[in-house]
Amino acid sequence: MSVSRSNGVSSNIPESSDDSEVAALGVQPEQSNAQRVASIPARPPAPARPTPPQRAQNNATPNSDVVTTGMQATQPLPPGWEMRVSGSGQPYFVNHLERRTQWVDPRSEMAQMPLPRGWAQGVTNEGRVYFIDHNTRTTTFEDPRTNRVYQKEYESSIPEYQRNFKSKLGKFRQYQVVTPRVECPIQVSRDNLFEDSFNQIMHTPPKLFKGRLIVNFKDEKGLDYGGLQKEWFFLLSNEMVNPNYCLFEYANDDHTTIAINSESGINPEHLDYFRFIGRVIGLAIFHGRFIDIGFTLPLYKQMLNKPLTMNDLEQSDPEFHKNLQWMLDNEIKDVLDLTFSVDYQRFGQLVSHDLKENGSEIEVTDDNKAEYVQLVVKWRLTRGISEQWEALKSGISDVINIDQLCIFDEKELEVLICGVNEIDVSDWEDNTIYKNYSPDSQPIKWLWEILQEWDNEKRVRFLQFVTGTCRVPLGGFRDLQGSTGIQLFCVERIGTPEWLPRSHTCFNRLDLPPYESKEQMSMKLALAVEETEGFANE
Repeated sequence: MSVSRSNGVSSNIPESSDDSEVAALGVQPEQSNAQRVASIPARPPAPARPTPPQRAQNNATPNSDVVTTGMQATQPLPPGWEMRVSGSGQPYFVNHLERRTQWVDPRSEMAQMPLPRGWAQGVTNEGRVYFIDHNTRTTTFEDPRTNRVYQKEYESSIPEYQRNFKSKLGKFRQYQVVTPRVECPIQVSRDNLFEDSFNQIMHTPPKLFKGRLIVNFKDEKGLDYGGLQKEWFFLLSNEMVNPNYCLFEYANDDHTTIAINSESGINPEHLDYFRFIGRVIGLAIFHGRFIDIGFTLPLYKQMLNKPLTMNDLEQSDPEFHKNLQWMLDNEIKDVLDLTFSVDYQRFGQLVSHDLKENGSEIEVTDDNKAEYVQLVVKWRLTRGISEQWEALKSGISDVINIDQLCIFDEKELEVLICGVNEIDVSDWEDNTIYKNYSPDSQPIKWLWEILQEWDNEKRVRFLQFVTGTCRVPLGGFRDLQGSTGIQLFCVERIGTPEWLPRSHTCFNRLDLPPYESKEQMSMKLALAVEETEGFANE
């Protein structure tokens, strides 16, 4: 890797190749020197050498946001790439093959790709990353993902809707940059998880949220290489829906989604709690973790500032939706006696609310019923929660620029925050590597048979045991995240049949002893998943 320094700021800085991406995120590009200083000559049509790209204004803090992690810095750049330093001391990267420049370290983009099948990654005692090809039993310092043939094969294997999401996610991630040499420590007790987390997060300066997030549980042995962080998000998100706090309510009978409780004001600290929850959501988005609760789609649409429609009502109140649809499809003259107002119960009292000015005096007719439906839908989906929503949005904005989420639609935003929860065992098996086992080993065959026989709830609990999260990325198990980026699930032979299975959630690894029967393995796995908590997690 070569590094060169520019001699001052060039007057022929080319347009950034990422300007359109910046605009898509709702950020205006920074003015070039040629725009700021009238005496600087115009840019020639073809610069003699690549020069630094422009940076957007809200990402322009000098020397603080280069997209390179410590792990990536120990790896060589891909072929054809070079790192240089601008006149202001800001590193940038030159792609000589495509004759373009960018601020983002290409190694961070490459880390989003999984290793080819049969490959694994390790680190030497000196901290240098190396790669193991189990297919040929060889090791190398060259990252196999730099192979352009493999890159094209990987991209072509992804369904189009996933490629679109990955493209958006890649653009979004370029602006979520961990601040070097800054840490955000979180130490909580399992017995008082919600309040401990609330007190620490709300007393943490927002500038620390973009540092390295380090989570520890009190009185437990553990090093957070990412596993404890994932577990903290998982446990805390489940505490958020604790009915004792009156913050959320289930939006439907099957308890699969939640909505903001319009009567959360019964808790005098509810707005502080909603801002705290917003910060937790922002932290999860920024650090690439998942929240283990599913909000209603209207809440995601509100995050994106998208208008709410009648279809959004169907999920939370299908009967009310059905009645409104009947109004639109049929004549209501002499059938319904309605005005542009609604009555509802609030803390046991009947309250009347005008949907528009003097609404209680305006009759709903066949001519204006469409307007009535539009207003009543908006009221039904947002009634009594405007303050709570503003507090939640404020908390998210303490961590990330919430406007940058607008490149996603509401369903993509749900995936970004919650991941995918349905476990495809075949996909899991296809994207698993083994150490001291092979796919044909009898214990491995038993493992996949057991997981196929378990119901989805039990599979989710097993996934949480071995990875620290119950969510699967949109791309499936091939995109499973570890402590250093994408890291496939690994099963390693360790111990004797008397041992319990052990997990290393930071590395998505299961230590599986060579059990002597399928029944013994099933019992040991169930015991480990259901009974084990907080034992020297990594």
